[in-house]
Amino acid sequence: MLTFDLIVIGSGPAGQRAAIQGAKSGKKVALIEARECLGGVCVNSGTIPSKTMREAVLHLSGFHYQNIYGMNYRVKERISMSDLSFRVQHVIKTEVDVTQAQLTRNGVEVIFGMASFVDPTHVRVRSTTGTIDLEGTIFIIGTGTKPAVSSKVPINGRTILNSDQVMMMADIPKTLIVVGGGVIGVEYTCMFATLGVRVILVEKRPRLLEFADAEIVEALSYHLRDSRCTMRLNEEVESVEESPSGGVVANLQSKKKISGDALLYAVGRSGNVDELNLEAAGITADSRGRIAVDANFRTSQPHIFAAGDVIGFPSLASVSMEQGRIAAAQAFGIDAHSNPATYPYGIYTIPEISFIGKTEEQLTDEDIPYEVGVAYYREIARGQIRGDTTGRLKLIFHRETKEILGIHIIGEGASELLHIGQAVLILKGTIQYFVDTVFNYPTLAECYKAAAFNGLNKLARFSS
Repeated sequence: MLTFDLIVIGSGPAGQRAAIQGAKSGKKVALIEARECLGGVCVNSGTIPSKTMREAVLHLSGFHYQNIYGMNYRVKERISMSDLSFRVQHVIKTEVDVTQAQLTRNGVEVIFGMASFVDPTHVRVRSTTGTIDLEGTIFIIGTGTKPAVSSKVPINGRTILNSDQVMMMADIPKTLIVVGGGVIGVEYTCMFATLGVRVILVEKRPRLLEFADAEIVEALSYHLRDSRCTMRLNEEVESVEESPSGGVVANLQSKKKISGDALLYAVGRSGNVDELNLEAAGITADSRGRIAVDANFRTSQPHIFAAGDVIGFPSLASVSMEQGRIAAAQAFGIDAHSNPATYPYGIYTIPEISFIGKTEEQLTDEDIPYEVGVAYYREIARGQIRGDTTGRLKLIFHRETKEILGIHIIGEGASELLHIGQAVLILKGTIQYFVDTVFNYPTLAECYKAAAFNGLNKLARFSS
């Protein structure tokens, strides 16, 4: 029997960082991965493929330059799934190689196979080559999630797909039904709409992305409608069936019928825990497969930790990495901490959305006096150069102390641009920082200065 100081289950963002942190702490570490390749859902079917596909869509469709060269501008006239897949597979291979190199360099032993607990300190790993038992002092579960299933939606992997199967489409459909207005559903809606696909988005809530700033979501909704996307909000799917012609029909609870060439079901994900035999370890998961943990990512068993999407919200790859690192550090008594209130969000819609801190709705509910400053890409030289004249940056700051409370951006480069404001917010800086700072010209970073002046000008009206 092999014995380790730390056994990590799952090689996604949380598992990778946990294993490397353990190894750098001088511990003997094993990383167990159920797939035949490293990276988990993030690298193989989730984050990396979807974001790479987005870049391929933007490039091949000529989207960024249509404001300059005209709406008919294309890099490639007829885009196929193989065109998108070519770039996706290239990036996946590179990411898997990088992950393997990092683990090897840090002395982490990688074991491929399906892990299940035998008891709280032992796991059994089954693979095509046989079965081995491992004993561990500390365990970290980072098995991630899988697409949620519904008896109303019979996934067939051809015309009715979940979010992990998008790249399995044989052809780009002319009409696509997307069920689910969360991050995954909206991101794919934007991609296919940019390709010229007629998309019908069905969401049971009254608005998309309810956790994001309402004004930013409203701007995104405008862009979706402008891309000929139909949004069916406050609607829920009753059943889905294949049509005789080879397409798909979605029957809504409101008795509406929606037809399309394909349907993407993107309503939530559930924890990947079915094969772990958690009961043998003395821990449980909820009805959605999520494992409960404390502030240090410790489960009900003191020596077993969990991190990443398998513990639930916010289910961001960036956050999962941090959670895995902190879990391993805490397990071995190393001081490590992070503040969830300052985690950034990046939503790779078209246009991109990124934000940090409070929304206007949250501040209103908390009775905090605030003011808003806004800058528009169209008024910034770099926005004109890039061909993005629809983006905007929104600063929310305290009316009295001028402290930055929230930053919300929609537009290309939003997830990169946000990090300038993130540093100021974390250090409890004020809006005056942006007024006094000189930014390179021409850059989108100038939006911060323009938004700061806009916000302070609003305050000046009250004092004059």
